Amino acid sequence: MLIWIAFIACIIVFLALDLGVFNKNDHVIRSKEAGMWTAIWVTVALSFSGVIYWLFSANLVDNPTGLTPGTAVLKYITGYLIELSLSIDNVFVIAVIFSAFAIPPIYQHRVLFWGILGAIVFRALMILFGVALINKIDWIIYVFGVFLLYTAFKMLKADSHDFNPKESTVFRQISKVFPITSSMDGNHFFIRRLGIRAATPLFVALIIIELTDILFALDSIPAILAITANPFIVFSSNILAILGLRSMYFLISRMLSKFRFINFSLVVILGFVGMKMLLSHYIHIPEWISLSVIVLSLAGGILASLYFPEKKPDKGEEPEIQ
Repeated sequence: MLIWIAFIACIIVFLALDLGVFNKNDHVIRSKEAGMWTAIWVTVALSFSGVIYWLFSANLVDNPTGLTPGTAVLKYITGYLIELSLSIDNVFVIAVIFSAFAIPPIYQHRVLFWGILGAIVFRALMILFGVALINKIDWIIYVFGVFLLYTAFKMLKADSHDFNPKESTVFRQISKVFPITSSMDGNHFFIRRLGIRAATPLFVALIIIELTDILFALDSIPAILAITANPFIVFSSNILAILGLRSMYFLISRMLSKFRFINFSLVVILGFVGMKMLLSHYIHIPEWISLSVIVLSLAGGILASLYFPEKKPDKGEEPEIQ
Protein backbone atom coordinates (compact mmCIF):
# COMPACT_ATOMS: atom_id res chain seq x y z
CA MET A 1 0.00 0.00 0.00
CA LEU A 2 2.88 2.38 0.79
CA ILE A 3 4.24 1.89 -2.73
CA TRP A 4 0.88 2.86 -4.23
CA ILE A 5 0.68 5.95 -2.02
CA ALA A 6 4.25 6.95 -2.94
CA PHE A 7 3.59 6.49 -6.67
CA ILE A 8 0.35 8.51 -6.61
CA ALA A 9 2.08 11.21 -4.53
CA CYS A 10 4.82 11.47 -7.18
CA ILE A 11 2.18 11.86 -9.91
CA ILE A 12 0.50 14.64 -7.93
CA VAL A 13 3.87 16.40 -7.51
CA PHE A 14 4.56 16.09 -11.26
CA LEU A 15 1.16 17.60 -12.09
CA ALA A 16 1.57 20.41 -9.55
CA LEU A 17 4.99 21.31 -10.97
CA ASP A 18 3.58 21.16 -14.51
CA LEU A 19 0.75 23.64 -14.01
CA GLY A 20 2.05 25.58 -11.02
CA VAL A 21 5.67 26.11 -12.09
CA PHE A 22 6.60 25.18 -15.66
CA ASN A 23 3.29 26.27 -17.24
CA LYS A 24 2.08 28.81 -14.68
CA ASN A 25 1.54 31.36 -17.44
CA ASP A 26 -0.41 30.36 -20.52
CA HIS A 27 1.78 30.25 -23.63
CA VAL A 28 1.92 28.56 -27.01
CA ILE A 29 3.79 25.23 -26.82
CA ARG A 30 6.30 25.21 -29.69
CA SER A 31 7.67 22.04 -31.28
CA LYS A 32 11.07 22.46 -29.61
CA GLU A 33 9.54 22.69 -26.12
CA ALA A 34 7.14 19.83 -26.86
CA GLY A 35 10.03 17.68 -28.09
CA MET A 36 12.01 18.38 -24.92
CA TRP A 37 9.11 17.46 -22.63
CA THR A 38 8.28 14.37 -24.70
CA ALA A 39 11.88 13.20 -24.28
CA ILE A 40 11.71 13.90 -20.53
CA TRP A 41 8.46 11.94 -20.06
CA VAL A 42 9.67 8.98 -22.14
CA THR A 43 12.94 8.95 -20.17
CA VAL A 44 11.05 9.05 -16.86
CA ALA A 45 8.72 6.24 -17.99
CA LEU A 46 11.52 3.98 -19.27
CA SER A 47 13.67 4.72 -16.21
CA PHE A 48 10.77 3.60 -14.04
CA SER A 49 11.41 0.08 -15.34
CA GLY A 50 14.39 0.11 -12.95
CA VAL A 51 11.98 0.86 -10.10
CA ILE A 52 9.77 -2.02 -11.27
CA TYR A 53 12.78 -4.35 -11.18
CA TRP A 54 13.66 -3.23 -7.66
CA LEU A 55 10.09 -3.51 -6.35
CA PHE A 56 9.69 -7.07 -7.63
CA SER A 57 13.18 -8.07 -6.49
CA ALA A 58 12.46 -6.87 -2.96
CA ASN A 59 8.86 -8.20 -2.97
CA LEU A 60 7.50 -4.74 -2.15
CA VAL A 61 4.37 -5.08 -4.33
CA ASP A 62 1.73 -7.77 -4.63
CA ASN A 63 2.87 -10.48 -7.03
CA PRO A 64 0.12 -13.13 -7.12
CA THR A 65 1.34 -14.63 -10.43
CA GLY A 66 4.95 -14.93 -9.27
CA LEU A 67 6.54 -12.66 -11.88
CA THR A 68 10.32 -12.56 -11.91
CA PRO A 69 11.84 -9.04 -11.83
CA GLY A 70 12.99 -9.36 -15.46
CA THR A 71 9.58 -10.53 -16.68
CA ALA A 72 7.88 -7.73 -14.73
CA VAL A 73 10.09 -5.16 -16.48
CA LEU A 74 9.28 -6.62 -19.91
CA LYS A 75 5.56 -6.55 -19.14
CA TYR A 76 5.80 -2.95 -17.90
CA ILE A 77 7.64 -1.72 -21.03
CA THR A 78 5.25 -3.64 -23.32
CA GLY A 79 2.21 -2.15 -21.55
CA TYR A 80 3.72 1.33 -21.73
CA LEU A 81 4.39 1.05 -25.47
CA ILE A 82 0.88 -0.27 -26.11
CA GLU A 83 -0.69 2.70 -24.35
CA LEU A 84 1.69 5.14 -26.05
CA SER A 85 0.97 3.74 -29.51
CA LEU A 86 -2.80 3.69 -29.02
CA SER A 87 -2.60 7.32 -27.86
CA ILE A 88 -1.68 8.34 -31.41
CA ASP A 89 -5.33 8.02 -32.47
CA ASN A 90 -6.29 10.02 -29.39
CA VAL A 91 -3.95 12.82 -30.50
CA PHE A 92 -5.77 13.13 -33.82
CA VAL A 93 -9.18 13.35 -32.12
CA ILE A 94 -7.90 16.04 -29.72
CA ALA A 95 -6.63 18.04 -32.71
CA VAL A 96 -10.06 17.80 -34.36
CA ILE A 97 -11.81 18.93 -31.15
CA PHE A 98 -9.53 21.96 -30.73
CA SER A 99 -10.04 22.90 -34.36
CA ALA A 100 -13.84 22.50 -34.22
CA PHE A 101 -14.16 24.82 -31.21
CA ALA A 102 -11.43 27.22 -32.36
CA ILE A 103 -9.41 26.81 -29.15
CA PRO A 104 -6.41 29.19 -29.34
CA PRO A 105 -3.03 27.38 -29.06
CA ILE A 106 -2.19 29.47 -25.98
CA TYR A 107 -4.98 27.77 -23.95
CA GLN A 108 -4.68 24.22 -25.30
CA HIS A 109 -2.19 23.05 -22.67
CA ARG A 110 -4.49 24.10 -19.81
CA VAL A 111 -7.41 22.19 -21.34
CA LEU A 112 -5.25 19.08 -21.77
CA PHE A 113 -3.94 19.36 -18.21
CA TRP A 114 -7.39 19.17 -16.66
CA GLY A 115 -8.47 16.58 -19.21
CA ILE A 116 -5.59 14.27 -18.34
CA LEU A 117 -6.13 14.82 -14.61
CA GLY A 118 -9.67 13.51 -15.02
CA ALA A 119 -8.43 10.69 -17.26
CA ILE A 120 -6.09 9.48 -14.50
CA VAL A 121 -9.01 9.14 -12.07
CA PHE A 122 -11.30 7.37 -14.55
CA ARG A 123 -8.58 5.01 -15.77
CA ALA A 124 -7.61 4.08 -12.22
CA LEU A 125 -11.22 2.99 -11.61
CA MET A 126 -11.38 1.11 -14.92
CA ILE A 127 -8.07 -0.66 -14.26
CA LEU A 128 -9.13 -1.79 -10.79
CA PHE A 129 -12.45 -3.01 -12.22
CA GLY A 130 -10.75 -4.79 -15.15
CA VAL A 131 -8.13 -6.49 -12.97
CA ALA A 132 -10.83 -7.65 -10.54
CA LEU A 133 -12.85 -9.10 -13.43
CA ILE A 134 -9.89 -11.03 -14.88
CA ASN A 135 -8.87 -12.39 -11.47
CA LYS A 136 -12.40 -13.46 -10.48
CA ILE A 137 -13.99 -14.40 -13.83
CA ASP A 138 -11.61 -16.55 -15.84
CA TRP A 139 -13.52 -16.46 -19.12
CA ILE A 140 -13.76 -12.62 -19.22
CA ILE A 141 -10.41 -12.59 -21.02
CA TYR A 142 -12.17 -14.05 -24.08
CA VAL A 143 -14.69 -11.19 -24.01
CA PHE A 144 -11.83 -8.66 -23.93
CA GLY A 145 -10.09 -10.51 -26.78
CA VAL A 146 -13.17 -10.48 -29.02
CA PHE A 147 -13.75 -6.80 -28.18
CA LEU A 148 -10.19 -5.88 -29.23
CA LEU A 149 -10.52 -7.80 -32.51
CA TYR A 150 -13.82 -6.02 -33.19
CA THR A 151 -12.17 -2.67 -32.40
CA ALA A 152 -9.31 -3.47 -34.78
CA PHE A 153 -11.83 -4.33 -37.51
CA LYS A 154 -13.75 -1.09 -36.94
CA MET A 155 -10.52 0.90 -37.00
CA LEU A 156 -9.58 -0.74 -40.30
CA LYS A 157 -12.91 0.15 -41.89
CA ALA A 158 -13.66 3.53 -40.30
CA ASP A 159 -12.36 6.95 -41.24
CA SER A 160 -11.64 8.92 -38.05
CA HIS A 161 -11.46 12.08 -40.16
CA ASP A 162 -15.28 12.02 -40.25
CA PHE A 163 -15.50 12.85 -36.54
CA ASN A 164 -17.31 16.15 -35.92
CA PRO A 165 -17.44 17.17 -32.23
CA LYS A 166 -20.25 19.69 -32.80
CA GLU A 167 -22.52 16.93 -34.13
CA SER A 168 -21.74 14.52 -31.29
CA THR A 169 -24.23 13.37 -28.66
CA VAL A 170 -21.94 14.75 -25.94
CA PHE A 171 -22.15 18.29 -27.35
CA ARG A 172 -25.95 18.10 -27.52
CA GLN A 173 -26.17 16.88 -23.91
CA ILE A 174 -23.83 19.63 -22.66
CA SER A 175 -25.96 22.26 -24.38
CA LYS A 176 -29.00 20.96 -22.48
CA VAL A 177 -27.23 21.38 -19.12
CA PHE A 178 -25.31 24.63 -19.69
CA PRO A 179 -25.89 27.57 -21.99
CA ILE A 180 -22.95 27.57 -24.40
CA THR A 181 -21.28 30.70 -25.69
CA SER A 182 -18.91 30.97 -28.63
CA SER A 183 -16.92 33.77 -26.97
CA MET A 184 -14.04 33.28 -24.54
CA ASP A 185 -12.70 35.23 -21.59
CA GLY A 186 -9.05 34.25 -21.28
CA ASN A 187 -8.59 30.76 -19.85
CA HIS A 188 -11.92 30.67 -18.00
CA PHE A 189 -14.19 27.68 -18.48
CA PHE A 190 -17.30 29.71 -17.62
CA ILE A 191 -18.31 33.33 -18.13
CA ARG A 192 -21.26 35.37 -16.91
CA ARG A 193 -23.26 37.37 -19.45
CA LEU A 194 -26.41 39.31 -18.51
CA GLY A 195 -26.59 37.38 -15.23
CA ILE A 196 -26.41 34.01 -16.98
CA ARG A 197 -23.48 31.62 -16.37
CA ALA A 198 -22.46 30.11 -19.70
CA ALA A 199 -19.89 27.49 -20.66
CA THR A 200 -17.09 28.66 -22.95
CA PRO A 201 -15.64 26.57 -25.79
CA LEU A 202 -12.77 25.66 -23.41
CA PHE A 203 -15.18 23.81 -21.10
CA VAL A 204 -16.99 22.08 -23.97
CA ALA A 205 -13.68 20.94 -25.48
CA LEU A 206 -12.54 19.69 -22.05
CA ILE A 207 -15.66 17.57 -21.47
CA ILE A 208 -15.56 16.05 -24.98
CA ILE A 209 -11.84 15.27 -24.64
CA GLU A 210 -12.53 13.68 -21.24
CA LEU A 211 -15.29 11.44 -22.54
CA THR A 212 -13.46 10.45 -25.73
CA ASP A 213 -10.47 9.45 -23.58
CA ILE A 214 -12.75 7.11 -21.64
CA LEU A 215 -13.80 5.54 -24.95
CA PHE A 216 -10.15 5.11 -25.95
CA ALA A 217 -9.46 3.55 -22.54
CA LEU A 218 -11.98 0.83 -23.41
CA ASP A 219 -9.43 -0.30 -26.02
CA SER A 220 -6.11 0.37 -24.31
CA ILE A 221 -6.85 -1.05 -20.85
CA PRO A 222 -7.99 -4.50 -22.10
CA ALA A 223 -4.93 -4.46 -24.38
CA ILE A 224 -2.61 -3.96 -21.39
CA LEU A 225 -4.56 -6.54 -19.37
CA ALA A 226 -3.65 -9.03 -22.10
CA ILE A 227 0.00 -8.49 -21.15
CA THR A 228 -0.45 -8.71 -17.36
CA ALA A 229 -3.14 -8.55 -14.72
CA ASN A 230 -0.73 -7.20 -12.12
CA PRO A 231 -2.52 -3.99 -11.01
CA PHE A 232 0.61 -1.97 -10.23
CA ILE A 233 2.24 -2.68 -13.61
CA VAL A 234 -1.00 -1.93 -15.48
CA PHE A 235 -1.63 1.28 -13.54
CA SER A 236 1.93 2.67 -13.62
CA SER A 237 2.50 1.94 -17.33
CA ASN A 238 -0.87 3.44 -18.26
CA ILE A 239 -0.54 6.58 -16.15
CA LEU A 240 3.04 7.36 -17.19
CA ALA A 241 1.99 7.06 -20.84
CA ILE A 242 -0.94 9.44 -20.24
CA LEU A 243 1.31 12.01 -18.54
CA GLY A 244 3.39 12.25 -21.70
CA LEU A 245 0.32 12.58 -23.94
CA ARG A 246 0.14 16.40 -23.71
CA SER A 247 3.69 17.02 -24.90
CA MET A 248 3.29 14.29 -27.52
CA TYR A 249 0.16 16.05 -28.80
CA PHE A 250 2.02 19.34 -29.36
CA LEU A 251 4.91 17.45 -30.97
CA ILE A 252 3.10 15.23 -33.46
CA SER A 253 -0.34 16.83 -34.01
CA ARG A 254 1.12 18.93 -36.83
CA MET A 255 2.71 15.87 -38.43
CA LEU A 256 -0.18 13.38 -38.22
CA SER A 257 -1.16 13.91 -41.85
CA LYS A 258 2.27 12.62 -42.89
CA PHE A 259 1.81 9.29 -41.07
CA ARG A 260 -1.05 7.97 -43.19
CA PHE A 261 -0.24 4.30 -42.54
CA ILE A 262 0.02 4.54 -38.75
CA ASN A 263 -3.60 3.40 -38.33
CA PHE A 264 -2.65 0.07 -39.88
CA SER A 265 0.03 -0.27 -37.18
CA LEU A 266 -2.62 0.21 -34.51
CA VAL A 267 -4.87 -2.36 -36.21
CA VAL A 268 -2.01 -4.91 -36.15
CA ILE A 269 -1.29 -4.19 -32.47
CA LEU A 270 -4.94 -4.51 -31.41
CA GLY A 271 -5.41 -7.61 -33.56
CA PHE A 272 -2.30 -9.27 -32.11
CA VAL A 273 -3.27 -8.48 -28.52
CA GLY A 274 -6.84 -9.68 -29.12
CA MET A 275 -5.59 -13.02 -30.49
CA LYS A 276 -3.16 -13.31 -27.59
CA MET A 277 -6.09 -12.99 -25.18
CA LEU A 278 -8.14 -15.62 -27.00
CA LEU A 279 -5.20 -18.07 -27.04
CA SER A 280 -3.88 -17.25 -23.56
CA HIS A 281 -5.11 -20.55 -22.04
CA TYR A 282 -3.61 -22.64 -24.84
CA ILE A 283 -0.45 -20.89 -26.07
CA HIS A 284 2.03 -18.87 -24.01
CA ILE A 285 3.50 -16.05 -26.10
CA PRO A 286 6.79 -14.78 -24.59
CA GLU A 287 6.90 -11.11 -23.65
CA TRP A 288 9.78 -10.38 -26.02
CA ILE A 289 7.57 -11.46 -28.93
CA SER A 290 4.77 -9.10 -27.83
CA LEU A 291 7.26 -6.26 -27.45
CA SER A 292 8.77 -7.00 -30.87
CA VAL A 293 5.36 -7.03 -32.59
CA ILE A 294 4.49 -3.62 -31.11
CA VAL A 295 7.83 -2.01 -32.02
CA LEU A 296 7.92 -3.49 -35.55
CA SER A 297 4.28 -2.51 -36.21
CA LEU A 298 4.92 1.11 -35.23
CA ALA A 299 8.21 1.26 -37.13
CA GLY A 300 6.58 -0.30 -40.20
CA GLY A 301 3.72 2.23 -40.21
CA ILE A 302 6.09 5.19 -39.81
CA LEU A 303 8.56 3.99 -42.45
CA ALA A 304 5.78 3.15 -44.93
CA SER A 305 4.34 6.65 -44.44
CA LEU A 306 7.73 8.26 -45.05
CA TYR A 307 8.64 6.16 -48.10
CA PHE A 308 5.17 6.25 -49.67
CA PRO A 309 3.81 9.75 -48.93
CA GLU A 310 0.35 10.70 -50.11
CA LYS A 311 0.48 12.14 -53.60
CA LYS A 312 -0.85 15.66 -53.84
CA PRO A 313 -2.27 16.90 -57.15
CA ASP A 314 -0.25 19.57 -58.94
CA LYS A 315 -1.71 23.02 -58.48
CA GLY A 316 -1.54 23.66 -62.18
CA GLU A 317 -3.07 20.31 -63.12
CA GLU A 318 -6.69 20.60 -64.19
CA PRO A 319 -9.09 17.82 -63.15
CA GLU A 320 -10.06 15.44 -65.88
CA ILE A 321 -13.62 15.91 -67.17
CA GLN A 322 -15.57 12.70 -67.52
